[in-house]
Amino acid sequence: MRKINKVKLFVNDNLKSRNVSEILIEKLKEKDFEIVEEMFDLGIAIGGDGSFLRMVKDSNFNSDCYYVGINAGTLGFAQDVSIDEIEKLVNVISMDTFKCEEIGVQEIEITTDDSVSRHFSLNEFVVRDEHLSVAKFAVKIEGVLLENYVGDGILVATSFGSTAYNMSLGGSIVYNTFHTLQITPIAPLNSKAYRNLLVPVIVPQDKIISLVPSVEKRDLIIIIDGEKQSYYNVNKIDTFVDKKTIKIVRMTDYNFAKKICDKFVK
Repeated sequence: MRKINKVKLFVNDNLKSRNVSEILIEKLKEKDFEIVEEMFDLGIAIGGDGSFLRMVKDSNFNSDCYYVGINAGTLGFAQDVSIDEIEKLVNVISMDTFKCEEIGVQEIEITTDDSVSRHFSLNEFVVRDEHLSVAKFAVKIEGVLLENYVGDGILVATSFGSTAYNMSLGGSIVYNTFHTLQITPIAPLNSKAYRNLLVPVIVPQDKIISLVPSVEKRDLIIIIDGEKQSYYNVNKIDTFVDKKTIKIVRMTDYNFAKKICDKFVK
């Protein structure tokens, strides 16, 4: 594993997060870590789950460094470390005894009449009609038709994002170490006129998922990790998880099943 020497903090702009950052900086300096703004070995997000997403995006989904989150928010599913575990976190980093998980990053390509844009996503993206009316897509996997979808929209989630918006829509929880994508329908129509899959479909790594809007429904709202943008005259959206990953620091006693139980069951 890469030796961690330089640390950058990504701190939410609220009193609790700032106070936690002061405690963390003191503990890091005691172990001779250097606090930097650029070229860091480890990024630490302090706040809620949104702070973790912002950290990864702000550093352009850097595959070479490590990331970890300290929960100073509410649920904190992406923020593995609690405030009372700060000293423990600093110790395991200092002694190189932490676990590391590689998390698959979703790549998205949006093709319109005028442009092709490319994006990364850690959690998910959502596609809906621009006027929030019925959306219509041909959903394809590796160019083969899965369904002609009609409904409110479609969400495509990573394994990391399976416990976020995807789960609230009835999607499956997927272990983060499986680099999958999950196609989850949002209020699909199901009648004599329209037949849709009513359950999510989990797609393995390397498979390209394509959403092709119908001719009369090409103006779309696309929301990538919570950031919304309108796209006009969309021809196709391709998405996949391939070799792009980020490295997340886990505590030595980290267990995914226990985390699910602690966050959603207890």
